[in-house]
Amino acid sequence: MKKIKQFFATEDLFARHAGIELLEVKPGWAKASMKIEPFHYNGAKTVHGGAIFTLADFTFAVASNSHGTLAMGINTSVSFVKAATKGTLYAEAGEQALNPKLASYLVQITDDNNDVVAIFQGMVYRKNQPLIPADYDALEQV
Repeated sequence: MKKIKQFFATEDLFARHAGIELLEVKPGWAKASMKIEPFHYNGAKTVHGGAIFTLADFTFAVASNSHGTLAMGINTSVSFVKAATKGTLYAEAGEQALNPKLASYLVQITDDNNDVVAIFQGMVYRKNQPLIPADYDALEQV
């Protein structure tokens, strides 16, 4: 899991740009956080749906790739159930079904009060190749 965590921390430049931090990874599961910054706000002064989606999508990507097989999202949906305005958001992704070619995940995004902000569902296609190439060296990528 350490190599997968290092891989995503190094290689997912958009998540890093958005201020997302990967907290934990286990097989079929991941947790990440995003401290709300002024650039996350929309015109209504709440966290932009795209920022929430990015946090959920990143956590989904880590959980779905945690088995070491390259998994690519093929379908996602998100429901925004509460506005977020300050603090930190947390996303926890859990595997719901795992098959040789397809896998399904549920991601809950919560705030500092553990209130649900959004619910995300995603499905991936699992490719017949490893997530991390055999010759990959993360230290060269930094």
